[in-house]
Amino acid sequence: MSEIPQDLRYTEEHEYVRTEGDAVVTIGITHYAQGELGDVVYVDLPEVGTQVDRMDVFGTIEAVKAVSELFSPLGGEVVEVNSALDGDPSLVNKNPYDDGWMIKIQMRDAAELDGLLSPSDYAQHIGE
Repeated sequence: MSEIPQDLRYTEEHEYVRTEGDAVVTIGITHYAQGELGDVVYVDLPEVGTQVDRMDVFGTIEAVKAVSELFSPLGGEVVEVNSALDGDPSLVNKNPYDDGWMIKIQMRDAAELDGLLSPSDYAQHIGE
């Protein structure tokens, strides 16, 4: 059974969004996604200052089984990147919602949050 924190919003592509205040959100992949990928060996993330639109590819995640694209749930500017993943990409497996976060974005339009899945909608999406 996957861990689905109740204070987050989700995408059908298995990214999560945590609102931090001041229109900044933290983005990563869900517990379910990291479980499906297997052992994460590399994460390629954008540079601070990169502009992304909703559902743009913002990076890739490489696991022993596969390489997958990462999609931005919201549009905005990347204001922080989790550099700890450079040295230890397995943080995504160990704790995707805390130490394994990927990027922080300054949102352009908070209304885009309304288009994301609630925790119960995400649970239904993954069959839990």
